[in-house]
Amino acid sequence: MDQSLPQELVKQVGGSFRLTALLQKRVRELVRGQRPLFETRERNYIKIAAEELKRGLIELVPDEEQTGPTKLEI
Repeated sequence: MDQSLPQELVKQVGGSFRLTALLQKRVRELVRGQRPLFETRERNYIKIAAEELKRGLIELVPDEEQTGPTKLEI
């Protein structure tokens, strides 16, 4: 049975939360003026970001601030 594109992308990135985070970050970049990473006439930023992910052109990289332990000052 063929999987739909969203199911394929969820599997590719390791979960629906990671997929959502990745697409949100990339769509935000496109809205702010970055160009698509492939030649397209598409104007829908979500479709562009999904296609970039499908082609392996983007990946989710954790923020450095979030990778270290949390410190509390008392």
